[in-house]
Amino acid sequence: MENIAGKKPALSWAKNIAMAAMVLIWVIPTFGLLVSSFRDRDQISATGWWQAMLPVELTARARTGTEATPDGPLFRVEGNIFDDEEARSYFSGTPGDISAFGTRGAEPTTYLAGTTGDLGDGETLTVNADGSYVWITPEKPGSRGQRVYFAAESPPKLTLDNYRTVLSGDNMGRAFLNTLIVAVPATFIPILVAAFAAYSLAWMEFPIRGLLIAGIVGLLVVPIQLALVPVLNLHNDIGVGQSFVGIWLAHTGFGMPLAVYLLRNYMAGLPRDIIECARVDGATDFQIFTKIILPLSLPALASFAIFQFLWTWNDLLVAKVFLPSADEAKVMTVKIADDLLGSRGGDWGILAAAAFVSIAVPLGVFFSLQRFLVRGLLAGSVK
Repeated sequence: MENIAGKKPALSWAKNIAMAAMVLIWVIPTFGLLVSSFRDRDQISATGWWQAMLPVELTARARTGTEATPDGPLFRVEGNIFDDEEARSYFSGTPGDISAFGTRGAEPTTYLAGTTGDLGDGETLTVNADGSYVWITPEKPGSRGQRVYFAAESPPKLTLDNYRTVLSGDNMGRAFLNTLIVAVPATFIPILVAAFAAYSLAWMEFPIRGLLIAGIVGLLVVPIQLALVPVLNLHNDIGVGQSFVGIWLAHTGFGMPLAVYLLRNYMAGLPRDIIECARVDGATDFQIFTKIILPLSLPALASFAIFQFLWTWNDLLVAKVFLPSADEAKVMTVKIADDLLGSRGGDWGILAAAAFVSIAVPLGVFFSLQRFLVRGLLAGSVK
């Protein structure tokens, strides 16, 4: 009685929970990356993205003033630490209370705010929570005040600076164009070649067909890292070397096994009656391929096009090997890795912004082709 039509399976709730968990596993990190793309480097280092709307305690530095007044045998310097331009640069808005201070970068929170720190030789420093300070020194200050490190709360800050940095990078527009020049041909060339190969392996009888299919399956497990140097040497020998032609051929070769395997399996599952009827009517293999197989294979072609475009668009390794190192030939992934992140260390805000900038085009490709994925495999072909 468990398989009665119209009755839900007993464990349907478990399936729904599992699907919801899988969605959350992907959505939560993506949302966190999106939030991080609007935060600055200091706040990302201090707190997690889930605390983006809360104040962050940041460590900053400044210098006291140099205008001193005599205080017996000593000199007294007073002021507010936030009057220093360097101190204000650490905070996006009005900073909060100071919690601790120090005079060494290695120990920026040696003294609690409001207490007096003994700097030795009769020299003392007091920094209050509101930023006011009193510096007592036995010698008259020169042209530079006392260096002060302190920890204070910074209000939450969401900014577009990371996106401006990514989009305004030198030759970033050229890198975007180079990525299109690489990704579009590297997507269509393997589809074109693989479609012909898949049809022949699925519907044409010839010797060693089984061995070819087995060889293609075997190539699926070969890491591309093993083939990078041999393929590059081959390209250098035939004269394409590090060029756009070379990277098109490399992406075509690396994507061909999967393309042939997927398309061949899909085409082999099409109804044999359609193919045989077309042959009885006098259609050639080329006519069958172009007028019957290709229209019916649009879902499979679109699926591989999505995966191949995503791979070539986001590729870094193959681009580093098969493209020149000159700035005018860099794609976006290389440009971001070398020129943006390479010069700024672990700037996760820029990395997050670059990820969302680079994902914009692949998302457009996916949403424009995903309608083919939900079509019936043979909608309207058999009556």
